[in-house]
Amino acid sequence: MNLAGIELDLLSDGTFRLDGGAMFGVVPKPMWEKKTPPDSLNRIHLGLHPLLIRTKGRVILVDSGIGRKEKGKFTEIFAIGGETDVVSSLARFDLTPEDVDTVVCTHLHFDHAGGGTRLAEDGRIVPTFPKARYLVQRIELDDAEHPTLRSRASYLPDHWVPLREAKLLELMDGEFEVAPGVRTVVMKGHIRAQMGVVVESGPTPAFYACDMIPTSAHLSIPWIMGYDLYPLDTLAFKERWVPRLADEGWILFFEHDPKIGAGKVHRDGKDWALEEILPAPVHESAAGGRR
Repeated sequence: MNLAGIELDLLSDGTFRLDGGAMFGVVPKPMWEKKTPPDSLNRIHLGLHPLLIRTKGRVILVDSGIGRKEKGKFTEIFAIGGETDVVSSLARFDLTPEDVDTVVCTHLHFDHAGGGTRLAEDGRIVPTFPKARYLVQRIELDDAEHPTLRSRASYLPDHWVPLREAKLLELMDGEFEVAPGVRTVVMKGHIRAQMGVVVESGPTPAFYACDMIPTSAHLSIPWIMGYDLYPLDTLAFKERWVPRLADEGWILFFEHDPKIGAGKVHRDGKDWALEEILPAPVHESAAGGRR
């Protein structure tokens, strides 16, 4: 997708599964399972879609997926598909990890920041993108390093400590411009300080909302994840943004929807509908099949 000179593409770090009840909070299961059927363990199928932004020689990555460092029980619990990863997904655009100059870490949960580091041949964990600046909110790093009993399972230090040791981690205080026409929005709801990314170039703006609207099923304003630490703030955010997306014709990108990559929001009576304009990335399996 090209927005007046800014190229936007969704990458694929494969797929995983999370508990459907946790993904939809207080929404009754008979309602959400019609949109996204769970497996026998009540988990729903989700994608991992970092956003690739290319503009005026810049190569910017927003999030990095789960990565491939975790093994064993971790991969079983979350049914990590491993169909592809961010590095191989970049290669489809003739890009290498060394080409990436900036990684915007929307937050440090394992399914968003895990691919930012990798396991080297000597067993060390090193930055995946060795020439990039990794940008994260200072508040979010503090929350990751001092997690609560509720949040600590989402944070794994191997996802940011090697970045700090390599002096690639940069702490941000509030919203900032990533590149001309590309800026961040700091959002409280899922966590205290998650970053979304807004692209405003030409007549059609775009929004990468991360975990505030993780899938198209979460477009309805009261459909809020049980994972959100501040659900009333998520509600207030959606009450402001969803009508704006519809009324101003924004493109909304989804980080976790397994089928829909992006669409335009429309009013549908008292609720909201989505016109799909970009499918989710194809997830290539090791055997060459598609999921």
